[in-house]
Amino acid sequence: MEIDMNSDEIKGKWKQLTGDVKSRWGKLTDDDLAEIDGEKDKLVGKLQEKYGKSREEAEKELENW
Repeated sequence: MEIDMNSDEIKGKWKQLTGDVKSRWGKLTDDDLAEIDGEKDKLVGKLQEKYGKSREEAEKELENW
């Protein structure tokens, strides 16, 4: 699945995207997803935290998704 969205689009479609996000990044919990609430920066931060990635790595992974 390819997603090419800006931050506003992610925020607007967050409820629909949470299933795809959990499939892609299984370490993210429902609480994490609720906390992220469609905020791209928060998602990048959680990817860094849960997967030990640098900010650059997390942003690139999100862009490639």
